[in-house]
Order: sequence, then structure tokens, then C-alpha cells
Amino acid sequence: MNLTRRRALGGGFAAILFPFSSSFMSGPAGAQEAAEDAAPAAAPAAPEPLTFDRLSQLMAEKANSAYTESENTLPEIVRNLDYDAHRAIAFRPDHALWRAEPVNFHLQAFYPGWVFVDTATVAIGRDGFYQPHIFQATDFEYRPPLNPEDFKGITFPGVAGFRIHAPMERPDYFDELVTFLGASYFRALGSGTRYGLSARGLAINTATEDETEEFPRFNAFYIDAPRPGENTIRLMAELDSPSVAGAYEFVIAPGPKTVMTCRARLYFRQSVSRLGIAPLTSMYTFGENDRADHDDFRPEVHDSDGLFIERPDGEQFWRPLQNPANLALSFIGETNPKYFGLLQRDRSFENYQDTEAHYELRPSLLIEPIGEWGRGAIELVEIPSAAEYNDNIVAFWIPEQKAEAGTAMEFSYRMHWGLNVQPEQDRARVSATLTGIGGNAAATDVEQTTRRIAVNFTGGPAAELPADAEVEPMIEVTSAGRLLNSAVSRLPGGGWRVSLELERLEERPVELRVALTMLRRNISETWIYQWTTEA
Repeated sequence: MNLTRRRALGGGFAAILFPFSSSFMSGPAGAQEAAEDAAPAAAPAAPEPLTFDRLSQLMAEKANSAYTESENTLPEIVRNLDYDAHRAIAFRPDHALWRAEPVNFHLQAFYPGWVFVDTATVAIGRDGFYQPHIFQATDFEYRPPLNPEDFKGITFPGVAGFRIHAPMERPDYFDELVTFLGASYFRALGSGTRYGLSARGLAINTATEDETEEFPRFNAFYIDAPRPGENTIRLMAELDSPSVAGAYEFVIAPGPKTVMTCRARLYFRQSVSRLGIAPLTSMYTFGENDRADHDDFRPEVHDSDGLFIERPDGEQFWRPLQNPANLALSFIGETNPKYFGLLQRDRSFENYQDTEAHYELRPSLLIEPIGEWGRGAIELVEIPSAAEYNDNIVAFWIPEQKAEAGTAMEFSYRMHWGLNVQPEQDRARVSATLTGIGGNAAATDVEQTTRRIAVNFTGGPAAELPADAEVEPMIEVTSAGRLLNSAVSRLPGGGWRVSLELERLEERPVELRVALTMLRRNISETWIYQWTTEA
């Protein structure tokens, strides 16, 4: 069930569509000349701009026909590249699109081949009129052990993907801003961050028992050429798969917190058992609450450490991530969620001690739904993983409305990428979840059947309360477990800890919920957790 960064790159691509006009005349030449003499020639039809509405119409029409895999037209030498050979090829920065223009964005392409045998087309334009951009072999550098002469003269109607650069940290240097690469995967950066978790256009049948997961592809992109002074860049994309065809629009605004505004219109060829909207994919190997069997000098290894949810009434939830021994699924029912996302809250280098990966700089990603999403659920998928190169965490929105063949859906949302994307709040946040053996820790010669969990809450007005303040915990435990003891204590330097000792009554997971209260009002976000048989 592992979702590795390499595995999730399959799929095909569709033909690119552009506004154009053409006329075809048939029959003998004499008949054609007679027709021309009889009536004046009709003026050619004006090309129709490719607006988002027009692209949506085209994808709706595509959904009415059977899905077809695109033919692979890559030259044999490109198709047969292995990992090392593919890594030896890089785009030449001096060939970046718009580099010679006084604009705030540059574009570079990713070379096809290796696992990227299914390519995507790129068209550049403005105001609804786009032309294909054909990348040449000379746009890339071929480093040893490759011989550049072997690749001479190759052209690429499609590429593996592309990345857009913008001046993020200083005005005279263009940093990498966003990458679209593989299936419908993409990821972005805010100021001061390094690539970590990814997003997808759509998730289909992720972690279902009876269905094979499907990976739709962005197979054609239409990118608006930037103009001087513009601080956002817009692009549209075609998404296609056996079950769905879709039109997407992205408006990207770089900054300390990069914001991507997305519109998606989906047209279903087939019914989908589990549809995932605004899916996020991340990595969690171990952390403060989940270190069992990890003999590693680093205290924690993860791109994200928790799932955050905010309801329309302002109630907020924090669900720490885990690396379970078996596949774990959590469903949190919601109506019109205000926010949800995978965050990296722990920003201290000391808690990672990794001078290469710098997990403390991995971006958080918060989804802000636009408009009424209605009833549904946020699903968190936690997949067992023994290695940090596996993306084993997935989160997405499941609409209550079923994705039936012949139906359509539309969703709009903002994506917030950065070091600190969580909205301001007037309550304490969960800052740590600590777990360990219960009972008498000194009694090592007897079987321990209980578990201790400590939840730290810091920040907000609760941090300023005196140690004797009447702070009480709200604790809920499902019937699979039993609460033996609980306590609230003051943390050094401010904040509060809720300590739990729990006993398992059944083998199924125990769902837990904890919050701080004062005068019957919540003064913290709500911690939710799934105690599995291994944790």
C-alpha cells in the first residue's frame, strides 16, 4: 500500500487543444472554381478563445467518449534512460522561458524518460489564445557519462513536467516556486522552506479494499505568459483518467506564504467508489509519539506531524500523525469545513538533528474551501513505512455526494504553503504528544497492559493563567478502551499538560479526544488520536 514518490507517476496524456481555424474543400478543381464564381468566399471563422469555461466544455465532451491511452512517441534513447542517466540531464537555466523579459516568473522543463515515459504538453499564450511550446534537445545539459551528441536534434512535443521560478528571498534571484511533475502531483514553496509534502489534482479509490487506486494525469497545460509588474501567474490544465476528465485552473501568488487558488470541474465517465478532493500526500516515519523500533540518531523524521481541521464555528482539531504497523484509516465527518491540512508544527532543528534534510523547513499545506462544500468527511490514511523516502500519509475531502457515471462536480479552494499557514487563534495549541508504557514503569518483570499519553498545550491566553487556575480537561474515550487516570499540570515556561493512563478493552482502535476547559468553555484546540494495538 506504500505510496512512493516514484510509484505514483503513471498514466497517459491527451492531445492539446488550441483555438484555430481551418477550411477543407473537396471535389474536382473545376467544381471548386465554379462554386467560388457563384458566391463570394466565406470569411474564415474567428478562433474561439480557450477560457476556463471553454476548457470545461471540452473536457465534458471528452468524458462522453471512452478513455484511451496515449501513444508513447519518445525516442528509444529517451525511453530507455535509467535513474542515473536521467539525473545527468538538467534544464539549462539560460534557456528558461521569459528569462530575457522584465517579469517576475521563469519556467523550466523536466526531461522525459526513466519513469516519466508519459508526457504532458505545454502551451503558452494570453487572453485565451495559446500556442504549443516545443522544447529542444539544446534546452538541456547532458552531463557525464552521457554523450550530448547522442541526443542531438531531439524535440519534445511533451515533457515530464515543469517548474516555475520567482524572486522569493531577494529581488535579484529567482527561487523555485512550484513544480508540476508526474500524474497530477504538484508542490510549492513559501519563503524559507524546502520541498516536502505534495498535493494532487484528484485521488481516486485511495486505500480501498476492493478497488485499484487510479492516478489521473495532468496531460496538457495552458500557461499565461506573465507581464511586467504582475505578481501572480495563472495556468489551466487538462486532467484525464479511465474514470474522469477534468478542467483545472490555478492562480499562484508567491510570498512568505504562497497561495494557490484552484478551480476544478470534474466529469465522470465511470462511478468512483471513493473520491478524494484536494488530496495531500506527505511522509511520516517516526516522531515524539511514535519512536518504537526506530534505531536512528535523529529524534524525529517527517515532512508533516499532524492533521489540522477548523470548523465553521471556529472549533479546531489537531490529529498527530503516526506510522502504524497496519494500514490505518480515520474519517472525520464535517459540513463545510473552514480549513484542513497537513502541517509541520515542530520548527526546531534540535528535534530533527538532520543537517541535510532539514525537516524543520518543510512547508505546511492548508486547504481553505471556497463556497459551500456541504456534508462529507476528511479522510486520513496512514500507511506503514520503514523508509523515509515513502510518502505514506494521505489526507483529502470525501464529498457526501456520490461520483456517479455521467455526473459532474465543481470545487474551488485556496492552498496555503509555508512555514506558518495556520490562521490566528485565541486558544492553546497542541505542541507535543508523548506516549509510553503505562502502569509502574519500574516493574519490568510483569506484562504491562496499559498506556500513558501526555498531551502538551501551549500558547493562547491559557499560557498566562496562574498555576492554581481551575483548568479542567475534557476527555472522551470510545468503548474499546477505558480511562484509568488523568491529571492536568502546569508546564515550565507556560502551558499545560493533560496526562492519561488508558487500558485497552478490545483489539480495535481506541479513539481519544482531549481539550482544556475553563468555566465550561474550551480554551484550547481539541486533540484527537487513534490508539492502535501497536501504539
